[in-house]
Amino acid sequence: MSKPLRTSAALDPMTLEARRGTIYPDKFKPRVAGREKRALGNAFGLQNFGVNLVRLEPGAQSALRHWHTQQDEFVWVLEGEITLVTDAGPEILKPGMCAGFPKGKSDGHHLVNKSQKVAWYLEVGDRSPGDSTVYPDDDMRLVVGASYKFTKADGSPL
Repeated sequence: MSKPLRTSAALDPMTLEARRGTIYPDKFKPRVAGREKRALGNAFGLQNFGVNLVRLEPGAQSALRHWHTQQDEFVWVLEGEITLVTDAGPEILKPGMCAGFPKGKSDGHHLVNKSQKVAWYLEVGDRSPGDSTVYPDDDMRLVVGASYKFTKADGSPL
């Protein structure tokens, strides 16, 4: 983990660089175009959990639908309307609503902005070691160790 970008206990999130793009294999990258993240947790040097301020343009999605083996996730909608997609189907999240995803629960999830306006939300996740991310709709798995490695769900090469 890098050192904090600031020494103050407060900051304006808009002063942080917005990250676009993804580590996904090339064929999946267009699906998250229109998403940008500001790494709030990293800016303060947080080590046990990460916090991102996420901007999701109309038509964009947060990620491929996924679930984590070792990490909990939480999202809180700040502005706009976002569709949460899980195994149970789509559900509209509006400002002030939140959702949580416990580690090991094999219920893939992601957020899609089906509205005509930009949406903003906070995402929080822990940094538990040994995590794998499963992408049930795409026959893919991400194993996190010293580096990131994408494989098919059964562990064979993509």
